[in-house]
Amino acid sequence: MEFNVTSGNPEKQRSGCLVIGVFEARKLSAAGKELDKASGGFLTTLLHRGDMEGRVGQTLLVHNVPKTQCDRVLLVGCGKEREFDVNNYRKAVNIITRTLNDTGTTDAVSYLTDLDIKGRDSYWKVRDHVQTTTDALYVFDQLKSSTDKVRRPLKKMSLSVPTKGELSAGEQGIAEGQAIAAGMKLAKDLGNLPGNICTPTYLADQAKTLKKHARKLSVSILEEADMKKLGMGSLLSVSAGSRQPAKLIVMDYRGGKKGDKPVVLVGKGVTFDSGGISLKPGAAMDEMKFDMCGAASVFGAMTAITQLDLALNVVGIVPATENLPDGLATKPGDIVTSMSGQTIEVLNTDAEGRLILCDALTYAEKFNPAAVVDIATLTGACVIALGKHAAGLLSNHSPLAHELQKCGTVSHDRCWEMPLWDEYQQQLDSNFADMANIGGREAGTITAACFLSRFTKNYHWAHLDIAGVAWNQGKEKGATGRPVPLLTQFLLDRAAKK
Repeated sequence: MEFNVTSGNPEKQRSGCLVIGVFEARKLSAAGKELDKASGGFLTTLLHRGDMEGRVGQTLLVHNVPKTQCDRVLLVGCGKEREFDVNNYRKAVNIITRTLNDTGTTDAVSYLTDLDIKGRDSYWKVRDHVQTTTDALYVFDQLKSSTDKVRRPLKKMSLSVPTKGELSAGEQGIAEGQAIAAGMKLAKDLGNLPGNICTPTYLADQAKTLKKHARKLSVSILEEADMKKLGMGSLLSVSAGSRQPAKLIVMDYRGGKKGDKPVVLVGKGVTFDSGGISLKPGAAMDEMKFDMCGAASVFGAMTAITQLDLALNVVGIVPATENLPDGLATKPGDIVTSMSGQTIEVLNTDAEGRLILCDALTYAEKFNPAAVVDIATLTGACVIALGKHAAGLLSNHSPLAHELQKCGTVSHDRCWEMPLWDEYQQQLDSNFADMANIGGREAGTITAACFLSRFTKNYHWAHLDIAGVAWNQGKEKGATGRPVPLLTQFLLDRAAKK
């Protein structure tokens, strides 16, 4: 998909289709009024005839608009003008993308980027348009024996900015939007792959493939023997029941100055989670292939920053394993020793994500990080608390938490902070080890983060629980690519500060 930015009167645009916003009740946007004036009131006549009201989601494809140089005009409903916000903007972009693609339009000019959204400038609107358009066109069909191909797919989209002075900002928006979209696509592809293909070894190979296209990236893969030497007994206790060897994948991107402390991203990579001996119910267990979406988001963010050649040092760490029942699998009541030396009583083998993350978080110390963010589909409790709209956020450093929340607001890939109070720590008490790996039914998301906090005392750390946002269920089942936009925004802002 090709994107570019343009500025100019709509009636002078040579294109297969112009996209114009219409507000309730039958009110043309500024670009629509210009086009209507040039066409002698052609669009106003259609609207007054009742062909379209302007409600969110409505579309009207118009042919032969007088005195224009485009083949067609696509009118899209944007709702009430005073209520037009990011959500309605994204809905409009999504529906025009699908409509254009389905109606044989190979190139189009969108004037949706000219619409006013409170707190959003042309740079943001262009970037988000690129990201949303690419997301709307995403299809995962690589494992189907036959696929339905669009005969004349949408190939080119020009995005309008109000003035020529905003062209440069628009071009920046396109570059960043394409990088985020590429990262999201990889994250979705990895998440959507089944567990028999996307194994820990497959993820390790993906890191090596990424390295081939990024000269500032180095990759190292720690095998189980390496992890055993480092004392990663907690991580290895999860892989004990699998015939697939665990991998600790380290992607080290050096785009910043030598000696600058890196930002470290740690992504949970359980490529299939059966629950182990504490076996999950069979219903919807297929969705446990998505239990590596934290890892996938790290791959996505690394893809975005390498594509942008970001001036920042970033390390991506992915502990990757399966969690399966076996004669050698860890049993409830077993006690394991983590890399930090702390001992853990495994009361539930289905609380395995924290067991692999704790060793990866201890390993992250070796990089002397400026900040560490872990991303994990960690708890069902987070889904109950926040649903599918926001990721859970917990941190041992308030400025880092606020930074991530701001980035979530900017990228519209939002997170919500939950408390990490000492009072919750006592729920992890164990009679037989330094801690238990679960803290009971109450505050499950918080006690999971409390567990991780015991391994992150030597640096600024934040935890993103993405169990509710990483994939969709039902008819639209599939990975979402979140929180790649949030993570990329976080890294963009860090690079800008440098």
